Amino acid sequence: MTSAGPFRVALTFDAEHPDRPSAPGVQERLLDGLAGFAVRATFFVQGRWAEAYPATARRIPAEGHLVGNHSHYHARMPQLNSPGLAWDIKTAEENIIAITGVDPRPWFRNPFGAGSDDPRVLKAIERVHQGEVWLDRATTGRIFLELSRAGTGWRAHAPRKEPALLTARERELIGELAANVGANYRTIAGKLRISERTVRNHLTHIYRKLGVQNRGELLAYASKKRILPRS
Repeated sequence: MTSAGPFRVALTFDAEHPDRPSAPGVQERLLDGLAGFAVRATFFVQGRWAEAYPATARRIPAEGHLVGNHSHYHARMPQLNSPGLAWDIKTAEENIIAITGVDPRPWFRNPFGAGSDDPRVLKAIERVHQGEVWLDRATTGRIFLELSRAGTGWRAHAPRKEPALLTARERELIGELAANVGANYRTIAGKLRISERTVRNHLTHIYRKLGVQNRGELLAYASKKRILPRS
């Protein structure tokens, strides 16, 4: 019998709203314990949980732990349609970035493990991580209708009351998104000569300022409020 050589153990935890009774402060005590032993782990963070407990969510990367995406609503992913999958994954990603300052890509864990071997779910995760956006037919039609009513051309103009919160760079980004509906973030970043990460950070701030949750809602809102740049 030979002695075992050194080995490593990967610790992973799901930071989520519990679906069973749970004592308050569990996550904080867990982080305290890991810090006491100087142990690093991976936390898969649910978007809604991060919104509810932002201070604890920020502790995770601040104390050296890896952050992954654990969806926004903690639904069984195969039960969502394609736009629903994209929205849930993307919304969680953007909330995690906004709250923790850390991009969870490429790490993603399906709630309950459901969909881990489902090609449609895996493809949705891949596409969202690559910056692609899926809009259902009704949303796409509404956006193009409102864009046509607002007029085409995308040069900056003075914003109205609500958009006064937006910076010039944020308005420029909205203009590029409107001019390139469906383009991935890498393409938008190239047009603006900034990094893809900077695009994502700008969008996170824009969503929070305007109270929208995704790219489709942003374009619909921008058109309705007449904040799309005009020629």
